[in-house]
Amino acid sequence: MFTKTRSKKIPVYRDTALTKRPDVSRTGKIPSPRFSISRVGIFLFVMAATCLLVLPVNAYETPESIVAASKVYVSNVVYDPGTFFPGDTGTVTVYVTNANTNQSAVVNHVSFGDQNIRLTSLPYDSTTNIGPLQTRSFVFSVEADGKDGTYYPAFTLNFRDADSLYQRATVEIDRTPLVLTVVDKPDAYAAGQKKTVYLQVANPRDNAVSNAILEVSGPGISATPEKTYIGSVSAGGKIPVNFTITPDYPTNVNITLKYDNGDNPHQVTLDLPVTFGLDKKQANPQISNVQVKLADGVYHVTGDVTNAGLTNANGVSVTTLSPAIPQDPYRSYVIGALKPDDFGSFEVTFNANGATTVPLQISYKDTDGNIIASRFDVSLTGAASDDKTNPQGNVLLPAAGLVIVIGIAGVYLYTKRRKNQ
Repeated sequence: MFTKTRSKKIPVYRDTALTKRPDVSRTGKIPSPRFSISRVGIFLFVMAATCLLVLPVNAYETPESIVAASKVYVSNVVYDPGTFFPGDTGTVTVYVTNANTNQSAVVNHVSFGDQNIRLTSLPYDSTTNIGPLQTRSFVFSVEADGKDGTYYPAFTLNFRDADSLYQRATVEIDRTPLVLTVVDKPDAYAAGQKKTVYLQVANPRDNAVSNAILEVSGPGISATPEKTYIGSVSAGGKIPVNFTITPDYPTNVNITLKYDNGDNPHQVTLDLPVTFGLDKKQANPQISNVQVKLADGVYHVTGDVTNAGLTNANGVSVTTLSPAIPQDPYRSYVIGALKPDDFGSFEVTFNANGATTVPLQISYKDTDGNIIASRFDVSLTGAASDDKTNPQGNVLLPAAGLVIVIGIAGVYLYTKRRKNQ
């Protein structure tokens, strides 16, 4: 009797680099195939990953592109404003020139700034070309976050076909403001009198400023003009400015200078005290050589007016005040302009109505047109009489002449009669 037995089929495996023949001598089972990665495979995998990371950056890099990129340079850097105040915002424009004669430079990223000159706009991340012999400008918005000093923010330009261009651009941060200086002002003021103040606006900064405006204000004053537009003030420049003020009482004048550094507003202020008193430089008319005469009840006062001040007295005139009543022919007398140490004569006529003292008023205009008056009292008690116009003298002279004529005639008649006898 024959017994049937089943024969086990043993699979045949090909000898490959990734498989082995299974060992069935112990278990009688065929194990599942396992793959093993050789050292060569690992190396190839790492190289492939590295290529994937590197190739997108310099995928087109060639010896020719590297040479071409070396001829691209920063030709100019312009800041606006030229010098920042701390906290100012502004722009920086970087000009990049391609000196190649026949090859463009391909750029895919451009940025600028550091922690002190902080970039406030987005960098350039899109691909752009700079053609042969062309210049391209890149504009960035920045903010000055540093203190006073010199800073070197970095400009970075990445080429698609070569390495990056890296350059620092010097910029200053300086808090020095514009300067207001009083060049000349009155020593003292008077109520209702207009006085001129002369100023100077100076810019000690290394950059020009724009839109400068001078404003004058204060309680109890009238200023002309209240605002003066100055405009631009160049670096190291000086600009004269003047204005007039008419005070009602002692006070302070507030002077404000506003200006722009780039698009950033700034200002400086100056307080000018207004005190009342005598101006040491003003004209000072004085009366001298006064003579008083009386004729027909009318007083004639003559004299000289001398300018004892340091400035011109314009439109000098002399007139009388109450109780005098001006009379013709010289109700008032105009001398005109008197320079310092110059003099002019005058004569006024008036009726005093029995007064023993009469005030004379000397008035003049200063360089700003203000009328300034002073008073001088004249005594009438020593007035001399004018014989030519004395009524009593007019009667005595004809009478004396008549007596003389009658006397001569009497002597002549008497002598003639004696001879006839």
